[in-house]
Amino acid sequence: MAEKKENKSNEYYTGPSRLSPIPLSVSSPPINPIDKNKVQANALEAMTHQANQQIKMLKRQAEELIKQAKEIENRLEISHQIYQAEIKFKPVIGQNYFLYKKEGRNILSLLSPKDWRNGHPFDEFLSGVRLLADHTWEVEKSSLQLIEQL
Repeated sequence: MAEKKENKSNEYYTGPSRLSPIPLSVSSPPINPIDKNKVQANALEAMTHQANQQIKMLKRQAEELIKQAKEIENRLEISHQIYQAEIKFKPVIGQNYFLYKKEGRNILSLLSPKDWRNGHPFDEFLSGVRLLADHTWEVEKSSLQLIEQL
């Protein structure tokens, strides 16, 4: 029997009471076991939620960057076409100009379709354009929008 008592005494905590993993007296605060599965599930849920939010934000940013890249590509393509047009003056940054077509050639003009008294001498008005600081061109108004305004 003495052996059984020795085994039982080894089962109890014998260190300082403030570090005890179990309550040592009736007045000790309760120490509840932690449900490790619940803690892990909550952590995984929070982690997944945060990661999904960051992924969505990055996708929106990527879509915006792709949109901006396409706009720059379009502006570059338009700029190539305008620089291949007949230009009889030096364009000034920030000024509006007007692109016309005559006999299959593109011509850049200072005058808008409204400025011509008896109609413009070109076959077709293509669009209003503006020279940007990086020397690319931005289309201001398409020919359909301007024709509707006339």
